[in-house]
Amino acid sequence: MTQFRSLFRKPPGYVVASIVCSLGGFLFGADTGIIGPVTVMESFEQYVGNPSPTIHGLIVSSILIPAAISSFLAGRLADALGRSRGIAIGALIFAIGCTLEAAAAHIAMFIVGRVIEGAGEGLYLGTLVVYICEIAPPKHRGALTTGPQLLITLGLMAGFFTCYGTANIPSSLSWRLPFSLLAACSYVFSAAALLWLPASPRWLTLEGRTSEAAETWEKLGVPAADREKILEQLEPVVVDTDASRETEPVLATSSSTDVGATQEKPKKSKKKSQMLDVFSPDARPRLFLAVFLMAMQQLSGIDGVLYYAPLLFKQAGLSSLEATFLASGVSAIVIFAVTIPATIWADRWGRRLNTILGGLGMTITMFLIGSLYAGDAVHATTGAGRWVVIVSIYIFTVLYCTSWAVGIKIYAAEIQPQRTRASATNIAHGSNWLSNFLVALVTPTLLAKSSFGAYFLFGGCTFVTAVVCWLFMPETRGKTLDEIEQAFQHSHVKGLKAFTSMFHRKVLRRIPAVNV
Repeated sequence: MTQFRSLFRKPPGYVVASIVCSLGGFLFGADTGIIGPVTVMESFEQYVGNPSPTIHGLIVSSILIPAAISSFLAGRLADALGRSRGIAIGALIFAIGCTLEAAAAHIAMFIVGRVIEGAGEGLYLGTLVVYICEIAPPKHRGALTTGPQLLITLGLMAGFFTCYGTANIPSSLSWRLPFSLLAACSYVFSAAALLWLPASPRWLTLEGRTSEAAETWEKLGVPAADREKILEQLEPVVVDTDASRETEPVLATSSSTDVGATQEKPKKSKKKSQMLDVFSPDARPRLFLAVFLMAMQQLSGIDGVLYYAPLLFKQAGLSSLEATFLASGVSAIVIFAVTIPATIWADRWGRRLNTILGGLGMTITMFLIGSLYAGDAVHATTGAGRWVVIVSIYIFTVLYCTSWAVGIKIYAAEIQPQRTRASATNIAHGSNWLSNFLVALVTPTLLAKSSFGAYFLFGGCTFVTAVVCWLFMPETRGKTLDEIEQAFQHSHVKGLKAFTSMFHRKVLRRIPAVNV
């Protein structure tokens, strides 16, 4: 009976807040799932005048450069106004962009809508993970911070099947309706983020608002022991002192009072974390690694697969529009299904090994597909080659969703020092947007000019990333800030030694000695 009641027990506030926050990922996934099928709908092609591969890529990728630019600024917005307000503002701008796309009277208006949508997306998406990292107890941090990724896959599935359901509408409503539904969801999420998401207590503490932080910890239901672990990872708050007045200690009024309030009540610090702090000696290596990993996450080719899934399946031999849409929808179901256990076990899997093995697995699948096309083994109507390609696309997405999709976004946020976490994480997301733009722009052209070039390019990128992670990526799962600092110092020393040793063994020994 006790176990039965526990199933219906109200979850802690930090779980509810994490779920609400994760809904922002649904918007991003839905847009990704919608734009690919929409651009191959007959009504849309007639609307834009049967675009060339370059124009096709430009329509899809026009969301990404604005997202990259706004992502670089999102950290400052989140530091100035708070994480929850930054999320709400970004979601509102995203909703306005979706509205313009749904109501577009011509292609220029549609692209303007995507540009505005991208600006909002960049403002809120990176901040989602930062917010959850700052409210989640360490033992649940991995599972909760993968929530946005899980909702991205759910949105992806919803986007594909929405287009599958509207594709046969004999008017422009076939592609306007998906964007209308996405706009409605975006307005609702913006309001929910503003009204239901409390301010991050870590951000409140850094702002010197310790009493509000204590109240927020209570509202979120984070146990006192976990608060101490979370606050231990904060750099010491700089306290303004007045020489003419002694600072009196503030006594705790209950066992649940915020840890910082049991010592002395800090005033708001004059020393604000600046954007350039991300390039300080202690933060710079972590920023560069996060930027590299987030950029290579897209250069793996995942969004080339997601944006252009109907095109890829058509190239592999599925000729009808309904067949390609259905295959794309099935891939989205597979992605969503495998992301669930990946989310549950996020804190059980090591970040480093999972990233390396996932990268090697994706390398193999991409090289296999490229080799089949290069060897002319893929034919539209006969042979097993086309089915190997289709299955390999599914395997690639499974490997990505169980490794890089889960681990890299968590890693990019959790390795940063607290004072630069928002800025550094959003800069890393900016690099993700830029590489995403490159992939979205060139994939149609690569596929049009060469059936195998894109696959070899993406496979090479995943292999290089696996090697870099083997050399320079320390494990961070379950580690405190100090332990992460030490891990980075040891990792870079070991990485350089390993690289030097390998270079000496593989290259220098083969160079004949020169007698002088």
